[in-house]
Amino acid sequence: MAITAQMVKELREKTGAGMMDCKKALQETDGDMEKAIDFLREKGIAKAAKKGDRIAAEGLTTIKVEGNDAVILEVNSETDFVAKNEGFQALVKELADHLLAKKPASIEEALGQTMDNGATVETHINSAIAKIGEKLTLRRFAIKTKTDSDAFGAYLHMGGRIGVLTVVEGSTDEDAAKDVSMHIAALNPKYVSRDEVSAEEVERERQVLTQQALNEGKPENIVAKMVEGRISKYFEDVCVNDQAFVKNPDQKVGKFVESKGGKIREFVRYEVGEGIEKREDNFAEEVMSQVKK
Repeated sequence: MAITAQMVKELREKTGAGMMDCKKALQETDGDMEKAIDFLREKGIAKAAKKGDRIAAEGLTTIKVEGNDAVILEVNSETDFVAKNEGFQALVKELADHLLAKKPASIEEALGQTMDNGATVETHINSAIAKIGEKLTLRRFAIKTKTDSDAFGAYLHMGGRIGVLTVVEGSTDEDAAKDVSMHIAALNPKYVSRDEVSAEEVERERQVLTQQALNEGKPENIVAKMVEGRISKYFEDVCVNDQAFVKNPDQKVGKFVESKGGKIREFVRYEVGEGIEKREDNFAEEVMSQVKK
């Protein structure tokens, strides 16, 4: 029996399982919807899907470097307790290995790829969900490459709560590159250098600072000069090259890297759960909802 997109969609809505898992279930059961649901339940995938409305905002970041390739990724769990689980940590490592080997271009592509154990990435994650009992998600990843003349700076803070991968060009000093990543973990810059900041962002900041100065009652004839000084301070806040190096505040990060013969090409900084709205359930309501069941 031909498996249609509509059938896959219906099974996904009924079970919450992933697209690839639904398609396989329908193929295995010759398109029988009820048998496909049972198939997913037997595999533990439908059980995992019931956790789909939960919020996974804990977890780990990790980095794997292999020669001139490196990957940084974030995998989320619902609780910090599970993030310390050996099974979860093994899953994170397995995903890092796969991503670096296969180099998918997106999360969607990654989830559909087949791992060494013959399962898709999505199915492998769902199997881990069934064993661990929490919603787990591969949230994001970035794959970076370098040449033999460059260095990766890989740094994990608080056991993977924050992960930073920096690429330094023109220097093979990995210790210096790691120091830069430690700095980025601490100060959280947005850009490498001033030329990466868009003209629109600079102009918006200039307008805000101008209005601030006027509201402070500063004379208009000195406002412009004041604003340019504050814009310079803004660049120091958002550009790593302009920041005072945490290990030597008398030196800018950009100058530190130059002293090692290189320059920062790019960096990726992941902090677990950043940007995810964590739901705060009312505990009393939660207890009452359980009592009423």
